Amino acid sequence: MGWLSALPRFALLLAIKGLSRLCFRFEVEWVGAPQPEPFHDARVGVLLNHTSLFEPILVALFPLGWLWRVARHGLMPGADATLDRPVAGRLFRSLVPQAVSVTRSRDRTWTDFTSRVAEEAVVLISPEGRMKRRTGFDKHGRPMTLRGGIVDVLERKSSGTILLVYSEGLHHVQAPGEGFPNLFVRVRARLEEIDLADYKRAMGHGTPEFRARVLADLERRRDAHCPWPAG
Repeated sequence: MGWLSALPRFALLLAIKGLSRLCFRFEVEWVGAPQPEPFHDARVGVLLNHTSLFEPILVALFPLGWLWRVARHGLMPGADATLDRPVAGRLFRSLVPQAVSVTRSRDRTWTDFTSRVAEEAVVLISPEGRMKRRTGFDKHGRPMTLRGGIVDVLERKSSGTILLVYSEGLHHVQAPGEGFPNLFVRVRARLEEIDLADYKRAMGHGTPEFRARVLADLERRRDAHCPWPAG
């Protein structure tokens, strides 16, 4: 996407970053050693522990250079129920050049999304595919397992890094179904950046077990790194 058309998106991302810094207290730490140039080549951003539509405030964690790449090359699948909302949907569509509405089924909407996963695209995805409620389950009472969409994305990428964002959760800011958010509270997350090609190799890319290994590994990482000690 051209740099001129990216300017309004970049300005919006900067505004969200600035307002979030004013309204919340962020704590972030790395899992393992960061890359020599963190964020420089992050081509897939994976948010684990999806709990709230207020997760755009996590923009505050990222440097301007990467936000500029998101403004120019961002690609994001979004539930049709979310992207059809008059306020939240318009906001999410305004953050990236390509916000693709998808259904809960692996139908033509998902095929449309995956067809857009080019090498230069910065894909942003929440692989659980639905929000966790205060119960610890989704709205239907089911466990928060990961869905296979993240594997489809990795299949179409060959270079760069994967940026894993382990969110503590934002129910204390705003849980699904609640109104005005709680301001001036602490927001915590951990970050991990791993080489994409190395990860695919370690997970056995090209074998029948690849999909199951990726999903099991990301669930293991989420369950290990998203919880924080009380206090």
